[in-house]
Amino acid sequence: MTTPADLRARAERLGQALPPLLAAADHLAASVALGDHGRRRAGMGDEFWQYRQAHAGDSARMIDWRRSARGDQQFVREREWQAAQSVSLWVDTSAAMRFSGDRARAPKIDRARLLALALSILLLRGGERVGLLGAMTPPRGGRAQAERLALALAAEDAADYGRPRSEGIAAHGRVVLISDFLGDPAGVEAAIGAAADRGARGVLLQVLDPAEESFPFDGRTIFESMGGSLQHETQRAGDLRARYLARLAERRARLSQLARASGWHLSTHHTGDAAQPALLWLYSALEAAL
Repeated sequence: MTTPADLRARAERLGQALPPLLAAADHLAASVALGDHGRRRAGMGDEFWQYRQAHAGDSARMIDWRRSARGDQQFVREREWQAAQSVSLWVDTSAAMRFSGDRARAPKIDRARLLALALSILLLRGGERVGLLGAMTPPRGGRAQAERLALALAAEDAADYGRPRSEGIAAHGRVVLISDFLGDPAGVEAAIGAAADRGARGVLLQVLDPAEESFPFDGRTIFESMGGSLQHETQRAGDLRARYLARLAERRARLSQLARASGWHLSTHHTGDAAQPALLWLYSALEAAL
């Protein structure tokens, strides 16, 4: 089983190889935020944007004590540029993501975690604040955040298929959803809708095993969901190939249409391919999502 330390080490190695490929000094000048001299994009300044509840790790100087004195909660006064540089990720850790069509090939969930953490490391190095959707790992900056993310990403979901979380989307921030997207698409639509309500945009990365694209099954075959809740036996699996591939194409077309309508970016990555091109795409697509 992959440990958080192993995942962190592999993601570090992958992340270290990417900056030379990006080769964009203007990208660094436009996107890297250091201290109070952060990103300077059109329409983004130091104006007050919103209050948010203080999280563990926020320093005392960040607390707005006047606002906090009105109740029992402590609040942070978040500025516009801070919200814009927050990136929230969701990685599907459901049972379906544990599938691999070849014992020599890592399951989808391993690749999804690796890409998510490598992307987080690159963003954190650039001064971004990164977190996971949900209440446990809100967006923060700094090297220690990578450790928190690695630990949180090690968790697994018992459900057959994942449903994206939408809690914790930063206003005018960016969102990354990584999944096979083979479950109910209504969950993806709801998450993108919640992001749109907060002025956030992002990217969708579909991670599939090569066997899920080619459907190499024939003859007597027993299909069973990774969670064990669904099972189907057939004597002629090859007869299902055309219908399966048509359904997969329909699902991808629906995702593509949803992404275009929402101003998001969509790509598909196969676990049989190298991870580096997918990481490069994620990093570049997030820049384009601003």
